[in-house]
Amino acid sequence: MAASAASAQAPADPVRRKPFYAQLYVQVLAAIALGALIGHLFPDFGASLKPLGDGFISLVKMIIAPVIFLTVATGIAGMRDMKSVGSVAGKAFVYFLFFSTLALIIGLIVANVVRPGAGLNIDPASLDAAAVANYAETAHEQTLSGFLLGIIPKTLFSALTEGNILQVLLVAILAGVAIASTRPHSDLVLDLLTSLSEVVFKLVHMLMKLAPIGAFGAIAFTIGEFGIGSLASLAALVATFYLTSLLFVLVVLGLVGYFAGFSIFALIKYLREELLLVLGTSSSEAALPSLMEKMEIAGCSKPVVGMVVPTGYSFNLDGTNIYMTLAALFIAQAVGIELSWSEQIALVLVAMVSSKGAAGVTGAGFVILAATLSVVPSVPVAGMALILGIDRFMSECRALTNFVGNAVATIVVAKWERSLDTTRLAAAMAGNPMELPEEDIERHERSGPHSEKIAQSIGEG
Repeated sequence: MAASAASAQAPADPVRRKPFYAQLYVQVLAAIALGALIGHLFPDFGASLKPLGDGFISLVKMIIAPVIFLTVATGIAGMRDMKSVGSVAGKAFVYFLFFSTLALIIGLIVANVVRPGAGLNIDPASLDAAAVANYAETAHEQTLSGFLLGIIPKTLFSALTEGNILQVLLVAILAGVAIASTRPHSDLVLDLLTSLSEVVFKLVHMLMKLAPIGAFGAIAFTIGEFGIGSLASLAALVATFYLTSLLFVLVVLGLVGYFAGFSIFALIKYLREELLLVLGTSSSEAALPSLMEKMEIAGCSKPVVGMVVPTGYSFNLDGTNIYMTLAALFIAQAVGIELSWSEQIALVLVAMVSSKGAAGVTGAGFVILAATLSVVPSVPVAGMALILGIDRFMSECRALTNFVGNAVATIVVAKWERSLDTTRLAAAMAGNPMELPEEDIERHERSGPHSEKIAQSIGEG
């Protein structure tokens, strides 16, 4: 016990680096390049590799529910003041609402200035409405009351088996509060969950070793199925969306990071493995478990990480919001329809709600766009067929922007809550991640310390 305390107080030892070719981000980057080459040279074979990407994403999704439940439940159970839970949630939602709305407005402004759809002069009658019928139908089924009721699981355990993030979060919060309010009688339950956390995060590390295979299969399918040439006809929209998202991350989130005490470039470098994984799979969920772990290593408290990251994946979709208003105006411009400012404001107001209501729905970006267009009768929902072929390429940018936005939100909310260890944040941003905070080490002493393993894994990645 004394040795553990001493080690907790001692400065963190420098992490021994692996050779560059053994580092995960290098392997993922090489896999993306190879997958793109295979998809371009052998399109049929590349398209057949889709199961590799889908299989990896399924493996990661399998572990998301346990990661969220254990992180949130143990984090809340270890808190002394239950008022902090409501404080974290309130500040997180204020942040989400402001920056999600800002992203919608930025997409609207860029679309009006650049006008990527102007001059296409497409006849609405020539559009294939059947191609987007399923998305439009799903959007029609999404209601605010249905969304709120959908947060409540059918049983206490069905949330974990069905994998609905918001349902898992609700059960985890209730379990954490119940454990905290019955301690010390529930200490045994907390110890059990803590031990399970060690096992689950070890499993996460094992699955991440398969990331290059998943990225290879996903990018080979994308290029093989759609072809690089498919971008040419709609290059203006794709380029505008990518540039707008890049400026949003570097300028808007960069300023947020500056005032919060960290560099957005350092954060991107710190999360490079996860960002490459998101790029390769077009899914930010593939990197969710690793993001939660890295944010805790970077100095954000466990309760803040447990509350902000999962809710951010449903409510803080900066990239998706930029895409919604930009794509909506692109379609209107392409079919020769000029929307009034009142109609554009209506688009933003509806998108603020629909972007939350479609959380967790397959093809959420397209579903949200269908729901948003439905409030402007003059714009045909069938116009979505114009961008259906390139949506896969834009989904990668949406996922990357959403991912960085949630990482920034976690640090900012932790700072607002005074639950941010700035020393460990600085170390992580400098590329030298430290061990878990001392209070976590003490809590894990009875079940076996594993913080060193986590810190080494993050450092070596």
